[in-house]
Amino acid sequence: MQCMMIGAALAITLAFASTLADAQTWRPPTDEQRCPSKWGAGDQRGSGNHAKPENVLRAARLIRTGEVIELGQVLSADMPISSTRQFNMHVKRTFMNPQSNRRGSNEELVTSEIGQVGTQFDGFAHQTIGNSLYNCFKQDDITTRTGFTRLGIENVGALVTRGVLIDVAGLKGVEMLPDTYEITATDLQRALQRQSLSLQPGDAVIIHTGWGKLWGKDNARYMKSCPGIGVGAAEWLARQDPMLVGADNVPVEVSPNPDPQISAPVHQIFLVVNGIHILENLKLDELAAKRVNEFAFVMQPLKLKGATGSTVAPIAVR
Repeated sequence: MQCMMIGAALAITLAFASTLADAQTWRPPTDEQRCPSKWGAGDQRGSGNHAKPENVLRAARLIRTGEVIELGQVLSADMPISSTRQFNMHVKRTFMNPQSNRRGSNEELVTSEIGQVGTQFDGFAHQTIGNSLYNCFKQDDITTRTGFTRLGIENVGALVTRGVLIDVAGLKGVEMLPDTYEITATDLQRALQRQSLSLQPGDAVIIHTGWGKLWGKDNARYMKSCPGIGVGAAEWLARQDPMLVGADNVPVEVSPNPDPQISAPVHQIFLVVNGIHILENLKLDELAAKRVNEFAFVMQPLKLKGATGSTVAPIAVR
């Protein structure tokens, strides 16, 4: 029994050992190196340009049973949240109408960074490299007190496309990847091979780390650090030309980064350099448990003019 336990521990250690060797640093490209965007000078939609009828039809062909699986976490004051953000909801009774049917009304007042809490979708105004955003729009030129005049989340629209779950936790044979494990491009490729799938341009790429099991149960650990993709994996994914990349953790990427000299580089790689949207804090337990690795992905951010992102409630349909 002891030998079996030692063998199992060794196997798990070997499974995660490659991350140290594959970890790498990153330096942002200059504006001249990355602009204009491949979608054209002045473009504001980036990977949202994949939202075309052919991708909708491709997604629809994946629906066999009509089962809907919700991928969004419930918004509440006790959810994991960054210390700089807040979510408060106050319910109020508005009035009792005087007519004979006694119709009463209830409403709520929410104060929150509605674009950056819960299951959240990052727009291109969310991150910069210095003063420069996606497609080299300059923050000082497009920022106003009431929102961004370019790159606002209202430009995204409805996203219906093929969704692909890359189950890295399943590949490693664990329910949850270790704290700060850096997912490599090799991990992603091996997981896809194990699932007999390949990525296609315009996919919604969803990465299962298992970290979502901590949501609402150990919020302090959930927020402190997390496993996620590293620079190499992000650059490989960007070359696959997805519509978006999401995961069941706070930043999608490994946190903190293995290189203490850089801060959340994957956000810059996706949002600023390549114009690829990020989808954070997904609920993936049901999707992974049922091994639904390919599905129709449906989501639309709120029409918040000039906002940096949107709280969302995406679904998978199979």
